[in-house]
Amino acid sequence: MLQTTTTAMSHYAILTAMLAPAFFLTATASLLMSANSRLARVVDRLRALIVSWDNDAPDRAEREDQIRRHRQRAHIVLRACRLLHGALASFVGTSLALAMDAFLGFRLGAVPTIMAVLGVLFLLAASFSMWREVSLAVKSFDLELDQEMLRRRG
Repeated sequence: MLQTTTTAMSHYAILTAMLAPAFFLTATASLLMSANSRLARVVDRLRALIVSWDNDAPDRAEREDQIRRHRQRAHIVLRACRLLHGALASFVGTSLALAMDAFLGFRLGAVPTIMAVLGVLFLLAASFSMWREVSLAVKSFDLELDQEMLRRRG
């Protein structure tokens, strides 16, 4: 009876450890949805700028500058999405490594911990990328607003 209870408790401990990365998975998935949404908005804005650029707008040079800035933003968000996918894979890998480690008699050593740390590093890098993109978005908006205000005054 004691052996059965001990075995059941060790299974629960393993399952609990496997669920811990789920919190990181949830946070990462939320950030990934946000990043994908930002990427879609940047792409939509780029398409609108290209249409106005093609129509030979009088402010063609300004449009080219806006297109360059939005293209840079799109690449930053894409980098963040890639990092977030790396984080998701690492956290799923952490759960699987914990299960395999228990199955193999705890022979994997630091592998589950390394996978978790890798996931957190991916998450951190993605957060910095998104921070940079948001900063560029505000800067771009300020420039566009300044240009419009000058145009309306002149």
